[in-house]
Amino acid sequence: MKRFRGYEFIILWLAGTVVFFLIPLFTSLYYSFCNVTIDSEKTVCEWISLENYRYIFYTDEYYTDYLLDTLVETLWKTPLIIIFSVFVAVILNQKFKGRTFARAVFFLPVIIASGPVYNIISGNIQNTGSEQFSTMFSTDLIGDLMRFLGVYNISEKTERIIMSVSDNIFSIVWSSGIQILIFLSALQNIPQSARDVAVIEGADAWDYFWKVTIPYVSPLFTVNLVFTVIDTFTSPANPVINRILSMQSEWNYGKASAMAWAYFGAVLFFIWLSVFLVRKFLSGDLDE
Repeated sequence: MKRFRGYEFIILWLAGTVVFFLIPLFTSLYYSFCNVTIDSEKTVCEWISLENYRYIFYTDEYYTDYLLDTLVETLWKTPLIIIFSVFVAVILNQKFKGRTFARAVFFLPVIIASGPVYNIISGNIQNTGSEQFSTMFSTDLIGDLMRFLGVYNISEKTERIIMSVSDNIFSIVWSSGIQILIFLSALQNIPQSARDVAVIEGADAWDYFWKVTIPYVSPLFTVNLVFTVIDTFTSPANPVINRILSMQSEWNYGKASAMAWAYFGAVLFFIWLSVFLVRKFLSGDLDE
């Protein structure tokens, strides 16, 4: 009987998982293949096979565009967040005055990260206070800098990419708190012997970064990659989620479930592809 004692500690968790997660999960999957109507007594589900999925991809005027916009945004924003997190973690791992305050500043968004706060700061809620607060992030500082440096006659596509990145600097910084913390913990675990060997071999800061720092933090690239992708796909400003919630509020549970499951499939595929590419190219380069 002692071998079953461990289950006594997780029985409540198992019951909660089944009742509040697994049952609603498979119920929503069933709803995605049904025309769901609600009368005064019960929920009526009429099996319509793939009609809901045909509707969201071929009839709904918003879902496909929102999904593509989210995938494209995640595609270019995720590498920027990872790169930014690595370099900030390297800087915060150095010894300088005010290091504790600097670490707190970059980790502050994690503490206050919520939908309303993010919307107010980023200006997604159109009111006087948010507009005044977000003007510092919407000015054409990058354009002025490029003109000051004499950068002209670049292609329209390149200019659009640069402006898109510059307009989302706040979002990138806001979304990097956890990643910085994870990379920082890895940097602090680099043994002093590795630093000493690098100094003896005459490695400069650039060599140390690529030959010591990156190999030590590389196992956490996958962790941060998965976290960043999921965090981006579940952002409060995500138009796909807002569209799903909008359909749900209109009592279109079947179509809303189909949207959610299609979105879930896209997220899983994106995560698998990202992890596959990181392991294939990054791990191969490090082994060499």
